Amino acid sequence: MPNGGVLVAAGGTGGHLFPAEALAAALARRNVAVALATDARAAHHAGAFDWSAVHVIPSATLRGRDPVSLVRTGATLGFGFAKAWLKMPTLEPAVVVGFGGYPSVPTVLAAAWRGIPTLIHEQNGVMGRANRFLAPRVSAIATGFPVKLDDAALAAKATHTGNPVRPAVIAAAAAPYPALGADGPLHLLVFGGSQGARVMSDIVPPAIERLDSSLRSRLRIVQQARSEDLAAVRDTYARLGVAAEVEPFFADLPARIAASHLIVSRSGASTVAELAAIGRPAILVPLPHALDQDQRANAGVLERAGGAVMLEQRDFTPERLGRELAALAADPARLVAMAAAAKSAGALDAADRLAALVLEIAGRQAV
Repeated sequence: MPNGGVLVAAGGTGGHLFPAEALAAALARRNVAVALATDARAAHHAGAFDWSAVHVIPSATLRGRDPVSLVRTGATLGFGFAKAWLKMPTLEPAVVVGFGGYPSVPTVLAAAWRGIPTLIHEQNGVMGRANRFLAPRVSAIATGFPVKLDDAALAAKATHTGNPVRPAVIAAAAAPYPALGADGPLHLLVFGGSQGARVMSDIVPPAIERLDSSLRSRLRIVQQARSEDLAAVRDTYARLGVAAEVEPFFADLPARIAASHLIVSRSGASTVAELAAIGRPAILVPLPHALDQDQRANAGVLERAGGAVMLEQRDFTPERLGRELAALAADPARLVAMAAAAKSAGALDAADRLAALVLEIAGRQAV
């Protein structure tokens, strides 16, 4: 990637990869070459990037505090740093952009130590550990949600750009909220991301079973479930006579969000950004065990805007969910208002705003 292109570092999960893809699309519209540095796990899901511009950099996520885990993770990150350091003279990036998570650390750190302009983007409502480590070492910080930075030096180089969303999300955002009659079909979308679909399979079907039969007959459910849960979830809905499509993955999730009246999901940064951009009401269940409680902060953004109901996982029971679903279904005007409130918190131009900041940091004229 010679001649002053942009190198983005992202991996691990779609939450980091999706905004990187959105930034790449915004830069491509400006005729800026973009390459991706990622880990082996995410490289197979980087279809938005030309394979020749994808560079696999070894990385590992810190998953344990025992000495063996610390040494293993440190060694992998060190190897990744060495590989990224050696690649920089060949790639010649004008700027390197990291999207959080440990897979971004070796590449961004190597670039910073070589004096290459660097920027990190924090998607969540609180800064994650990897970005906290990189923040003092980079040229600039971009935030997806308003993030409180107590350090004056970090706050001075922070810019709120919003969370970039994929072109498919921008297309879906053009669809109006589906018409909802008092007795008409109610489209419910349920998904949980790679870390959260099991609880949705455990809680949502029994919550649906507790609903009045007249409401169940109105439901049109689309639900993501892990492969090992598919049969049980499908069997429950079939026994209840509920129209349901249950699959382990939906490639067209933004379009399905747009077609829904209500979403039940986790509250990862990309999920919340897409719900806000498209403008759909949600019941959000933050992942409870995250050290930084980032999903709780993300859900709080939509809850405060009036676009979501947040349920802590300890409160996410079939009984409580059933009550929430019944109350929302009985009040179509509230769902419409929640959809508008969610959309007010979205930023469809976030990718362009981030692209302009990246080019500014690179010392190039933003066009």
